[in-house]
Amino acid sequence: MNKDMKQDLQRYNANERSNHWGVALLFILSALSGLALFHPALFWLSNLFGGGPWTRILHPFLGVLMSILFVLMALRFAGRNRMKAHDRQWLAQWRKVITNNEEDVPPVGKYNAGQKLLFWVLVLSMLMLLLSGIVIWREYFSGFFAIGLIRLASVLHAFFAFVLISSIVVHIYAAIWVKGSIGAMTSGKVSRAWARKHHKLWYDEMRKKER
Repeated sequence: MNKDMKQDLQRYNANERSNHWGVALLFILSALSGLALFHPALFWLSNLFGGGPWTRILHPFLGVLMSILFVLMALRFAGRNRMKAHDRQWLAQWRKVITNNEEDVPPVGKYNAGQKLLFWVLVLSMLMLLLSGIVIWREYFSGFFAIGLIRLASVLHAFFAFVLISSIVVHIYAAIWVKGSIGAMTSGKVSRAWARKHHKLWYDEMRKKER
């Protein structure tokens, strides 16, 4: 085997990985603090943040920090997440993908259509959480809005929090299910066999850059 064929491909650099894990950490903290405030049955989670008052204080700041880091990450990855013709063909054969029968599925670039759809769902959810969160942030902003808008924002905030948490659960499950995906965001590298099987167009692109 050719020597360079044994070398792994760089999928994410250190800045991209740090950005991703920063968002992930802030998401966990924001989700736990938000759930503590969402329902009395979950209020015990506030003990992780020093009690109810501290949870209420910290939650919006954690959300803002998460949004800032997410925007930086989204700007890095948005170009690669635009839907293309082969993505629609991929979606039409999604059943083959989930049964691990990808031989006849159209090749994809760095991200497949499922990953791209998830990306844009995350973008929409984060945007709506930030906007609705500002409206209901009593300490600084809620005084500028009518009570009807604040109530609507509260409902939207809860809804998009549910969408975001559900989407992240799907994201984690997919990363575990497709062996090698987690390593891409820890070491930053993937094997050539992995890239060739799951992201053939990106693999071909990387090969051309090496020539």
